[in-house]
Amino acid sequence: MNDPSPLPPSSDLSGRTLGGYAVLRKIGSGGMADVYLALQQSLERQVALKVLHSQLADNPSYVERFHNEARAAASLVHPNIVQIYEVGEADGHHFIAQEFVAGKNLDQILKRQGALPPGTVLDILRQVVSALCQAAEAGIVHRDIKPANILLTPTGVVKVADFGLARILSVDTKTLTEVGVALGTPLYMSPEQIEGRPVDARSDIYSLGVTCYHLLSGEPPHSGETALAIAVGHINREPTPLGTMQVGLPEDFVAIVHRMMAKQPADRCQSPSELLNDLKTLASSAAKEGWAADSNEWSLLEWISADGNRSAASTQLGQLMREQARLESNRWNWQGILGMLAIALVAGAVIAWAIRPRFVLEGTPPAAIPKRDSPAAQLFHAKMTESESAWQAVWKYFPEADPYFEQLAQQGLVRHFLFDSPQYVQSLAWAQKLADEGQTDESLRAFALAAQFVSLEQLGREREAREVYSQLTPAMKDQLNRFENQLYESMQGSLSRLGE
Repeated sequence: MNDPSPLPPSSDLSGRTLGGYAVLRKIGSGGMADVYLALQQSLERQVALKVLHSQLADNPSYVERFHNEARAAASLVHPNIVQIYEVGEADGHHFIAQEFVAGKNLDQILKRQGALPPGTVLDILRQVVSALCQAAEAGIVHRDIKPANILLTPTGVVKVADFGLARILSVDTKTLTEVGVALGTPLYMSPEQIEGRPVDARSDIYSLGVTCYHLLSGEPPHSGETALAIAVGHINREPTPLGTMQVGLPEDFVAIVHRMMAKQPADRCQSPSELLNDLKTLASSAAKEGWAADSNEWSLLEWISADGNRSAASTQLGQLMREQARLESNRWNWQGILGMLAIALVAGAVIAWAIRPRFVLEGTPPAAIPKRDSPAAQLFHAKMTESESAWQAVWKYFPEADPYFEQLAQQGLVRHFLFDSPQYVQSLAWAQKLADEGQTDESLRAFALAAQFVSLEQLGREREAREVYSQLTPAMKDQLNRFENQLYESMQGSLSRLGE
């Protein structure tokens, strides 16, 4: 359980080039590696470059473990997992190039906001479990699930980072654990991992349960002045019931979290897919109670993972596709036409109301929008409501909150005016505001420029649209393609109409 002796700091590689990557600046440091923001010169995209500490590079066991990390993580391709691009060595430096995720991790959000609302935690949880389903299929255990390794992108997508402690179950890692590196973080480690017993996906479920407990209550279930004291708590003590830590939490959700934290692996969910299926049931009841989104809004990948049986899911998908084809073939029956006419009349009235003259940034007063307990909860409400006033309520109700939440809300407002209730003058105005604020944030600036481009093209201002598009770098376009699919496709449509 003892951590290795602190290592002397490695030299800063900022300004150098490693194997085709221009190192821009250091953005973090861990037990094994320093992390840099770098530019992959061949594709002109930003990446996170993990460089093994120079003091460890001379130890074959460390180097082997470092490369095993890359091989394990690179085999996992999933929208909720940070993607590994390349593992290599240059000038004596061993490195891993991986997806750079703009945004914050849950540890940072916890320190700023404290406990999160249950709807937000459920939304985060289902995405992490979906990632663990993919890892379990590959026989990989993360071994270090914790808030700091769960990233939240500006679009609300959750990314599980640092499979650096992951292990392919069929590989004997005895020599790698003998070098004295502590596998995992005691605050979130499972009892079996602390005791050095074999671990599987149920260990990750335990760590994720501890993480959810922390997110819902604002405090971890076990604490202490030393790692040993925390470890003893995980092994021998039951946590304070979550329902007494935070009054008003949904009982079904509390029960799931406590089951995830069961001391014995046999008492937990036996696989991530089983847990995801439980969350799907919970989401359905949560939607009826009004505290979270229904599972109908989950992605197809999450539905398939929750099923636990790919063949059954494929059969269900086939049935859905056949039903869709049947509906398509009958779409021109008279009843359908009459229905479409009725919808058109209503839509015409709504559009007439929506385009009434008003000041560009005036907006709708959020008086009818209920105030939530925190900016994160208000943001989640806006995401579920998808209205102009709901997005604006985030910063109007919480003017002193972290500006990050206001930026997320303003991006939601831009999407609302682009896609939900098309008002391109409005989307252009808000996108220009974000562009001015995002001069030093490439991901925010990419979003703002793309939204400006689409808005200008839709408004027929072709020359201005081309000028804005010219400011988008290949790295920005790649980031939009990965994180802003709807906006990226709209941008491609605008390009096509412009004859580009």
